[in-house]
Amino acid sequence: MTEQVRSHFVTLSASRGSITLPAEVRHRYHLDEPGAQVEVVERSDGVIELHPLLPHRADQAWFWADRWQAMERQAQDDIAAGRVETFDSGEEFLADLEREARDRGLA
Repeated sequence: MTEQVRSHFVTLSASRGSITLPAEVRHRYHLDEPGAQVEVVERSDGVIELHPLLPHRADQAWFWADRWQAMERQAQDDIAAGRVETFDSGEEFLADLEREARDRGLA
């Protein structure tokens, strides 16, 4: 299997040394997300490499979404206030869910 190589040409801003990565590249590597950074690696053979660095792994992005983080804060508040129940087994948990569904007229 051969490695797929994509090539893009970008212009370097002489005054600030800035480059703009193509939108498709930023999106593909999640560099359009808050906190994303690019590591610049200078190799001894004169090649400059750019490595995307994210504040979290791309496959974990759902966890860091604003909505999910709000739900995490609510869960922590519930735990701190003692609004939780614990169960000794999965069967006990499922029985409680069934009881609650019956009490609410959902089952």
